[in-house]
Amino acid sequence: MSDDTFRSVEIERTGLASYTVRNARGGSISMGSGQGDSFTPVELLLAAIGGCTAVDVDHITSRRAEPDGFSVVVSGDKIKDESGGNRMRDIRVEFTVAFPAGPDGDRAREALPRSLRQSHDRLCTVSRTVQLGTPVTIVDVADAGDDAALPSPS
Repeated sequence: MSDDTFRSVEIERTGLASYTVRNARGGSISMGSGQGDSFTPVELLLAAIGGCTAVDVDHITSRRAEPDGFSVVVSGDKIKDESGGNRMRDIRVEFTVAFPAGPDGDRAREALPRSLRQSHDRLCTVSRTVQLGTPVTIVDVADAGDDAALPSPS
């Protein structure tokens, strides 16, 4: 993989079911199992889905007018599916965006539905990855080396 396509985060255990997630740029966020105020992995997944589209939409519409208000609510149901595995379903991303009165605001309002579609259909890497069902490989490097990949479910 080339440097311009490769993405990674590092997760370090800080206590029982408590972790710090770090990116290559030095940013960090706490993650846990839901016992404190740290984000759970599911909450981070929802944030990533909404955040990805928010960034796309913000870049497109803000060229026309700075929003007066911009918020996103992402929700869904965590279930056990037919095989007994946990997953999310019915994920919904709700945007509430307001632009100022006037021609610039009108142009931004006009661009909003198109920017939402563009993000959903081709720009947002996160939601497109989830929707397409990209396989995930789990590897135990410490005990068995790179050849210890657990099979991805089909």
